[in-house]
Amino acid sequence: MPSSCVPLATESSHADRAHSLVRFTEIAKSFGPVRALDGVDLTIEAGECLGLVGHNGAGKSTLINLLTGALAPTSGSMEVAGAPGSVHDPRAARALGIRCVFQELSLCPNLTVAENTRLVHPGLRGWNWSRRAASLIEAALDTVFPGHRIRAGATVASLSLTERQMVEIARAFTTTDIAPRLVILDEPTSSLDASTASQLLAHIGRVTQRGCSVLLVTHMLHEVLESADRIAVMSDGRVVGCDPAGVHDRDSLVALMSGGTHRASVARLAADRRTGSSQVLRATPKGGEPLVANQGEVIGLGGLAGHGQTEFLVDLFSARTMAMVAGDRKRDGVFPLWSIGENISVGAYRKHLRHGLLNLASEEASAEEWRGRMKIRAPDMGNPILSLSGGNQQKALFARALDSDAGIILMDDPMRGVDVQTKQDVYAMIRAQAAAGRTFLWYTTEMDELYECDRVYVFREGRIMAALGPDEITEERVLQASF
Repeated sequence: MPSSCVPLATESSHADRAHSLVRFTEIAKSFGPVRALDGVDLTIEAGECLGLVGHNGAGKSTLINLLTGALAPTSGSMEVAGAPGSVHDPRAARALGIRCVFQELSLCPNLTVAENTRLVHPGLRGWNWSRRAASLIEAALDTVFPGHRIRAGATVASLSLTERQMVEIARAFTTTDIAPRLVILDEPTSSLDASTASQLLAHIGRVTQRGCSVLLVTHMLHEVLESADRIAVMSDGRVVGCDPAGVHDRDSLVALMSGGTHRASVARLAADRRTGSSQVLRATPKGGEPLVANQGEVIGLGGLAGHGQTEFLVDLFSARTMAMVAGDRKRDGVFPLWSIGENISVGAYRKHLRHGLLNLASEEASAEEWRGRMKIRAPDMGNPILSLSGGNQQKALFARALDSDAGIILMDDPMRGVDVQTKQDVYAMIRAQAAAGRTFLWYTTEMDELYECDRVYVFREGRIMAALGPDEITEERVLQASF
């Protein structure tokens, strides 16, 4: 595959340039000895949806930061909207019509939805600005996510993770003085259920038809295959392929990301699923059917996002000795001032005690072991946890839970921002741990992950509406119970 990403048009280079909203030529970016981008050639055309995929650490986040003005390239040339030169700061990016919804959401939790909208629209000022801000974001939410139940006057801290992601996405498409020309969506559906994700993808199709470009960065390969006009694949800081979406299927994309090799999915057929022997948990959320988990089972929690699955897991975690992998790692998962190794070992610090004191050598050895097992991309486990990409932070949270001695592991939509190959590795690790006697309760918004489970309980409005046995786990059954 070529390392450059060329536009679809076959006219002269002059015509290509006239239709290119963004053009990177031999872009490189280094952080000391680490080369994050290594000669990237890439174009984003006006009015197209360009899908960008690659493993964690492939360079996608660095590329986004160049576009938004958070970073400057070390070398190479960059052209945006026909103007040569890098985007020198976020304000300049916004003046060019570049908007970004980052994987780590940036809403201020102590402000209302309307007040958060005002932050990116300084023109909303003077008398009655709050009402205008509320009207602006409510109209955007109605357009992108029809049927939403989000109030503009609600404090962001009171919203679920799904609702916060919906607000941030809708805000990116709002217009006061400068209309969006390029909207960058970094893992935009990671906390959305299938219904709201479909609404967003439909909106992407509408805005690109009107001339706005969208850079869709996601590990959900079916989304780029269905929604993107072209798909660029990154690996080790380079673009290793860029083609019309119709050229690819899921396996070919995974093969490009992994250098030509692809380990088959570990998803099991219904006949391979088994039921554990001894019951280790029985709980009934808000009435309805009870949830029963046996030793060695992987129990899925399905249904539309925001229907009580997370609250159920939190209640269980508060009442029992269990380990939990948080989906909202920024708020509920990482200790931001601690190192990577400390974030992992805190779940099992007792085993590193010697005569009542923490044995640093034991802690460091354990962290190194988990770096290898989880393939955490870090030169030093003593580095701050926030030096990792979002996906690698999530790997550290998995390592913390699995390193503990808890017999039951709770997982709250834990695969947000995790690349395809790592997902396969984690699935295999979960199965191995279950075979050794651990029990997993796994809330996920991805149907493919429910197929990894032995049984699935479907939630609606805080209640269990259906309990699906090994031979009943199908998308149709889950959706029927969800609605």
